This record gives sequence, C-alpha cells and structure tokens, in this order.
Amino acid sequence: MTNINKTILQSLGSGLAGACALTALHETARQFISDAPRADILGMRAIKKVMEVADEEPPADDELHDWALGGDIVSNALYYSLIGLAKPKDALVTGAALGLAAGVGAVGLPGPMGLGTAPSSRTTATAAMTIGWYLLGGLVTAGAYTWLKRK
Repeated sequence: MTNINKTILQSLGSGLAGACALTALHETARQFISDAPRADILGMRAIKKVMEVADEEPPADDELHDWALGGDIVSNALYYSLIGLAKPKDALVTGAALGLAAGVGAVGLPGPMGLGTAPSSRTTATAAMTIGWYLLGGLVTAGAYTWLKRK
C-alpha cells in the first residue's frame, strides 16, 4: 500500500472513530438529559428540506431518524478526517480545532439554514454541550489518528 493510501485510510478511520463517538454520545445523552443537543432532529429537518425541494416524500420519522444518524456519521467522519492534513505531532491541536469549529458551527448555523435553533442551542447548557461534544469528537479523532500513525 502506498503511503498516500495509508494516510487516507488512517485519516478516514480516525474521522470515523470521532464521528461514532459523537453520535453515540448524542444518542445516549438525549435519553437521559433534558437539555441535551438533538443533532438527530437537525439531521431529520435537513433531509426533509432537501427531499421537499426535490419534490420527494420524506420517509416516516423512524426511518428518517435512521437516515439522519447515518448522515451524521458519514458527514462528521469526512469532516473529522481532515485531521490527515496535520502532522501527527499536531494531531491533538488539530483535532481540538476541528471539534471546536464544528461545535460552534452546530450552534450558530442551523438557524440561518432554516433548521431552527432549539436542537443545538435552546439553553446555554444545550449550546455548551453541543460545543463540548463536538470537541470531544475531535479529540477522539486526534487520539485515533495518533494511534494509527504509530502502527
């Protein structure tokens, strides 16, 4: 395997680890914490919006929820895989920066995108958890990237 292919796989694998950690945290916390962020709802709204523009009927909520979780994992994995642009020694800082940027975006962008603000920033605690959890996803990504680069 060439070095570039190995780096791409390491980057994608690291991004997937961070995305899975983030989604697992979102899905677990929403069942126990009333102010927990609801990335699933944002995803469902985004899918509905795109399908309506395409003049298609969105699936029932249970299936739509599954689509949203899958979309979250894929999109966050691709985003977090940008860690591969960093040198391994800078992985922690890069992962933290990616996570913080994603968290701030998750708080600030849904409103202007027409997806509503409540799922990610209905309370100060919700906004703080949103940013913190995306930061955690970035840190998991950094840890996975550092570990994979040592292999």
